[in-house]
Amino acid sequence: MTLRLGTRRSTMAMTQSGMVADAYSARTGRAIELVGITTFGDVTKAHLAQLGGTGVFVSALRDKLAEGAIDFAVHSLKDLPTKPDPRFTLAALPERHDHRDALVGSKKLADLPPGSRVGTGSPRRIAMLRALRSDLEYVPIRGNADTRIGKVTSGELDAVVLASAGLARLGRDAEIAQIFEIEELLPAPGQGALAVECLVDRADLVEFLGVLDDPRTRSAVVAERAVLSALEAGCSAPVGAFAADDGQNLNLTAAVVALDGQAAVRKSAAGPSSEADRLGRLLAAEMLAEGADRLMGEQSH
Repeated sequence: MTLRLGTRRSTMAMTQSGMVADAYSARTGRAIELVGITTFGDVTKAHLAQLGGTGVFVSALRDKLAEGAIDFAVHSLKDLPTKPDPRFTLAALPERHDHRDALVGSKKLADLPPGSRVGTGSPRRIAMLRALRSDLEYVPIRGNADTRIGKVTSGELDAVVLASAGLARLGRDAEIAQIFEIEELLPAPGQGALAVECLVDRADLVEFLGVLDDPRTRSAVVAERAVLSALEAGCSAPVGAFAADDGQNLNLTAAVVALDGQAAVRKSAAGPSSEADRLGRLLAAEMLAEGADRLMGEQSH
């Protein structure tokens, strides 16, 4: 029986869902059909920061899962709300691709002339870029990767910042001028990871989908998302987090940056991989004790 994989209709989503479908077919021999679904986040013209970000790309896929119109869904993990929905389970978190952010344009960030226009739809990226180069103009943009890169080719913008993993999946990585290390731009929690979700009561499907689960990716992103959850921040908040799992222990770094780039709370912690959620929550508590909530609160004014 062919399984129906629900995905957003964007080129990026269809590409990454196709990769997941191919991986399952290669491992199991099962035929998988992609079912394209239009989400609110795809049709609205509002900036994601105004929408609160989280869930706008996810709820339509979850509705189709609940109706039984699809068997499972593939999301970009960073789009997934941190609050669990008891109807669904994350049956697999496949091995994560590159977690870093990338600059697309003709020059590296340090070489851009003062006043250059850099496009990004993410308050996190804007805040962290301002900390590196406060003399550039950061322009909020929306649209798929092609649309954003097109603003550079047309000369409307001097550069745009996108996720390195997405550019690689689309075969556009040759256009990258610079990949930012986490000391420069700390990625969004879960960036570069995909989430495979199905109904919690489909035990047969949970087991089938679990063949692609990568335990190191899972513990790392659980820690990152625990930081986000404990800070009560959505995906539009200026929060970065990254964890690396060496097979036994996790090293986790998280930061909240003021939107003007002038102030930040940045903390690191390490602990056993089996306690990923606890590690993330403890780190968030330390950050809140140092005023992280005040920096996030300033975004809403």
